[in-house]
Amino acid sequence: QVQLVESGGGLVHPGESLTLSCAATGGRLDSYATGWFRQAPGKQRERVACINAAATGTAYVEPLKGRFTISRNDAKDTVYLQMKIVESEDAAIYYCATDPGLVCASGQFHYTKTSFGTWGQGTQVLISS
Repeated sequence: QVQLVESGGGLVHPGESLTLSCAATGGRLDSYATGWFRQAPGKQRERVACINAAATGTAYVEPLKGRFTISRNDAKDTVYLQMKIVESEDAAIYYCATDPGLVCASGQFHYTKTSFGTWGQGTQVLISS
């Protein structure tokens, strides 16, 4: 079964950019859609962006559209999340997940957890002014 490892988190200042990586081992990322989620302290985990299994379509949560970009490099079995002009509200632990219940189509991102999904351990993004 595929395993996911996130990396790239750290401390950044408002207005800066940061790129997170989600590397897959033991499998490929072209079986199901892959999504990025985040959880800020005291808040529920929320969807951020997704890319479909064929890497031909993406979707973003509306408030983040335009600042965040999700992409995939199949040669490296890695999905990226490029974050631009970060804001204090972007501080969170960012997780990637792949799951047959993750639907990424027509600009929509829906997720229903199944027993076939895989989550990474998360990478923390801190925003300091």
